[in-house]
Amino acid sequence: MNPHHHPDIVTLMGYSSGGLSVAFAAVVSAHLSVCHLCRDRLRATDTIGGGLLGQQEGLALSEGAAERLLAKLEHTEPDTPTPPPELWRHDPDELPEPLWPYFGSSYKALRWKWIGPGIHHIRSHGADDGHLMLLRVKPGRSLPMHTHGGSELTMILRGAYDDTLGHFAPGDVADLDEDTEHQPVTAPGVPCICVAATDAPLRFSGWMARALQPFVRL
Repeated sequence: MNPHHHPDIVTLMGYSSGGLSVAFAAVVSAHLSVCHLCRDRLRATDTIGGGLLGQQEGLALSEGAAERLLAKLEHTEPDTPTPPPELWRHDPDELPEPLWPYFGSSYKALRWKWIGPGIHHIRSHGADDGHLMLLRVKPGRSLPMHTHGGSELTMILRGAYDDTLGHFAPGDVADLDEDTEHQPVTAPGVPCICVAATDAPLRFSGWMARALQPFVRL
């Protein structure tokens, strides 16, 4: 697994500082478990946090240091072109380990709930300060056009989808806010399974999706 879409740097900094909700932190943790590039970036955000903490404690932080570190994060490249060997030995029935407290460890054991034609979901247990769910969408399915009432962080676990932001495959993360309008279309082949954290309801463009929203609670 070699992700091409990653959490925003600000999201990683929030994770590093402990400022994310349980739901959002769970998605970031799942991505970090398969992305060595973001683990490198996280180490750099820890450096920024340590520098800022040092400044608060009276230790001098050179002028522009935080900005230079942020710029470095933007251009961080992996040390090797492929994931490290520990990421290759993965049981295909296992969810990423950071998701086990919320959904269990096995895909086969998941109990999906129907919420629409070709769409099923599972709400988490134990992520009360944010909405965390698994979504499974049939191949070749076009989801309703929507924007976001707040932030959304979605990681692809299986399958793939395409939208105006690009192609999202296993390991990829879509880090979205209220300015993003999109309509994901799942790729042919296998169902698209993803884990998503939100802090506000979605805003659907179509009247039918808006009418059903109170019942499916998306």
